[in-house]
Amino acid sequence: MAKIVHCIRHGQSTFNAHYAAREPDGVWSDPLHFDATLSELGHQQVAEAAATVRDHTYDLIVTTPLTRAIQTTLGLFKDHPAASRIQVESLHRERLENSCDVGRAPALLRRDFPHLAFDHLEEVWWHKDGEPDPRGFVVEPTETMAGRVALFREWLAARPERLIAVVGHGTFFHGLTGERLQNCGIAVLEL
Repeated sequence: MAKIVHCIRHGQSTFNAHYAAREPDGVWSDPLHFDATLSELGHQQVAEAAATVRDHTYDLIVTTPLTRAIQTTLGLFKDHPAASRIQVESLHRERLENSCDVGRAPALLRRDFPHLAFDHLEEVWWHKDGEPDPRGFVVEPTETMAGRVALFREWLAARPERLIAVVGHGTFFHGLTGERLQNCGIAVLEL
């Protein structure tokens, strides 16, 4: 029997909104929205997308520890029977390219989301190996993310569940599925 994974991109973040509003000539600067939250539009997108997951009987829901993904997960699944099966994992986090991809320590996440488990995460669970750029953080090489994509695919394949919802990020999901997802878009992956 095939395993089905619904890859769900988070709603629009404050970082995404800043990027969308860049100058007409395409010039923009990183707004330094570390671990960006959902924008007002992002919350609306999540509320609208909740109907698309309502009728699926997920065996497991997996989210990254980035706040915009957690907010999306909680919004999508707040009234869903599988809401008690939400698991936080960092392997499918976004590729660290900008401030929004820098995470927060488990203690800070636990403070904001006390009903989720973060104890299994390292203190710095986002990419940290290398030299900081002028903005002060370490950009993750594409080959490093490609390795994480392969590991996450293996992780999913080894899971006993048959229908899994994975809430995550555009660049990572593009590497995993080959699809470019809009905010709250869903790609179906069969393993």
